[in-house]
Amino acid sequence: MTLLCSRRTALSVLGAAAVVPVLAACSSNSATSTSSASAASEASSAAGAATDAATDATVAADGTVPTTIPDGMGSGEGDDVFPRTVTHFLGDTTIEAAPARLVIISTGQLDAAVTLGVVPVGATSGDGAGTVPDYLPKLFPDDAEALAAITDVGSRTEPSVEEIANLNPDLILMNISGKDAESLYSSLSQIAPTVATQGTGQYWKQDFLLLADALGKPDTAQTWLDTFHSDAAAAGEGIADDVTVSLLRKNGDRTRIFGAISFAGSVLADMGVARPDTQTFTDDTSVDISEEELDQADGDWILYGVQGGDATELTDMSLWETLTAVAADQAVQVEDDPFYLNAGPTAARFVMDTVSETVK
Repeated sequence: MTLLCSRRTALSVLGAAAVVPVLAACSSNSATSTSSASAASEASSAAGAATDAATDATVAADGTVPTTIPDGMGSGEGDDVFPRTVTHFLGDTTIEAAPARLVIISTGQLDAAVTLGVVPVGATSGDGAGTVPDYLPKLFPDDAEALAAITDVGSRTEPSVEEIANLNPDLILMNISGKDAESLYSSLSQIAPTVATQGTGQYWKQDFLLLADALGKPDTAQTWLDTFHSDAAAAGEGIADDVTVSLLRKNGDRTRIFGAISFAGSVLADMGVARPDTQTFTDDTSVDISEEELDQADGDWILYGVQGGDATELTDMSLWETLTAVAADQAVQVEDDPFYLNAGPTAARFVMDTVSETVK
């Protein structure tokens, strides 16, 4: 029998996406990112508060996906106003003019920048993914040539500072997740103004808005997000309240189910789509399961991704054929990058469209 969490229950657990949770203010600091060497010493004191800031934001989020920039962050300026000073997770950065040579360090930020009409000159790769995920040139064909010309500057956790410097960027975007953020920020700030978002799928909306502020496009990003929320709610109306959708991913030795505050899970919540009761958790974005625990991935529908695309990594598991969704021919392989790797706005719309076209 399919484990069931009703639409009403799912939304009460997660909180409707339109609700604006108030995050605890990040610890204030006076570090200012510039291209001068003095930024390196200032970055150390600013970065020291980063872990506390991220922890505070996580606690204050209380099981929701934040839809606003954390209190005290951003510039307070509208679109196209320069210079602007952006307060972020590692300090205060003054950006003198609209960026013309952007370098992206973290997953999802490339998606966000391109969504806002800015194609960077450099970006990172990693976690088994390429520099530019396949869905971006498909969805932005006019930018395909520029996307293909992006220089790979190494992994998102340990990018090549030398390669980045060689690109002469006028703005660098990074996040504080999964890396030595303090050291990296210190190094990057000596090259160009650097802005740090929080990172991870739970924070994709607030990070999109903060990134947009750095690019001088906060109003454009807010309009995009407002439209997305409306479109997601409308798209979800075509899915019955009692139909559950499971999120499952296989990458390497890991098999995971994704909860309510995961990236794709947040899109399902915006659509009002119910989840199996094994996937309503909000204390983490995902949970690793063993092959013997594959029943935790069951639902009326299973939308599964496999890094590298080889579906047999899941479908050859001994319990696969016993799952309700599989028996009903409602286990569907989805594109791994936008669902499970790139927590950006265009990926979110890709997930929304895929769900609305697939789940009936």
